[in-house]
Amino acid sequence: MAPTPLSPDVLSDGYRSVLRWEAGRPAAAAYPTAFPETVSPDVEVLEKEDDGTDTDAPWSVVLFNDEVHTFQEVITQLVKATGCSSAKAEELAWTVHTKGKATVYEGSFQECFDVQAVLNEIDLVTEIQG
Repeated sequence: MAPTPLSPDVLSDGYRSVLRWEAGRPAAAAYPTAFPETVSPDVEVLEKEDDGTDTDAPWSVVLFNDEVHTFQEVITQLVKATGCSSAKAEELAWTVHTKGKATVYEGSFQECFDVQAVLNEIDLVTEIQG
């Protein structure tokens, strides 16, 4: 079965330029190996552009105020999700209540994803920002 061709509107600018460059080249020469030192000199090795989705960058979990949960529910879930003290969780809950939102955790993307999952167990409104 032949692969379905992609339409140009779903390709990034970088991939469009690669496809234009590769047009008409033999298939074996069009795909460089994973090791740049083994690529023949006439093959251009492209670096991935930073698109802002780097998971090593600093990330944070923002908790938004709602009129559904009690202070105690929010405090309990913050302690469970972040491992912070009850006093710190109470301070964060008060900030969320008075300012509408607060950053409740900072870390790697995976850590933030895990914290958000625990907060979402009781349907708290959160967002991961990075």
